Amino acid sequence: MIMNVLLLLMTQVTAQAAGSGPVGRIVTTFGISWPQLLAQIASFSIVCLVLYWFAYRPVLKMLEVRRQQIAQGLANAEQIKAELARTEAQRQEVMAQANIQASKFIEEARAAAARLQQQETEKAVAAAEEMMIKAREAAAQERDRMLAELKREVGRLVVQATAAVTGKILTSEDQRRLAEETAKQVAT
Repeated sequence: MIMNVLLLLMTQVTAQAAGSGPVGRIVTTFGISWPQLLAQIASFSIVCLVLYWFAYRPVLKMLEVRRQQIAQGLANAEQIKAELARTEAQRQEVMAQANIQASKFIEEARAAAARLQQQETEKAVAAAEEMMIKAREAAAQERDRMLAELKREVGRLVVQATAAVTGKILTSEDQRRLAEETAKQVAT
């Protein structure tokens, strides 16, 4: 059917081209054959349609798929970049909290160490004071004991010296009295 229409058109164009005029002269100069030209135009149109349907459209579809993949890749890259930024912010926040917590632990440890040092210092001072008190008490007791021993010894020596000087034997009452008098004099 299309061929019939084309043949009909070619015959009409050929009839008009056979006439004289500028178109007729150009056609005869270049040797244009209208039926062949129209057949080539029809063949070229058919080839163009076939290429469009079987080559160009699949290529366009493939390019569209590629474009969508690229767009998806860019969107994913943006998503990944945003996720990375969010993760980095979270990491920074966690690090800041960890630093704060570490500082807090260090301060607590220092405070505990200071308290412990203070307690140990107080214990050491209390122990030293207790030792000083015990040492003073022991020294006082030792001094009292030595003083008492000294008084007895001095009293005995006085009694011996008196007995030797006087040449008489002193009674126990005389010995006691002399020892007491000597002790009173030594104490003052």
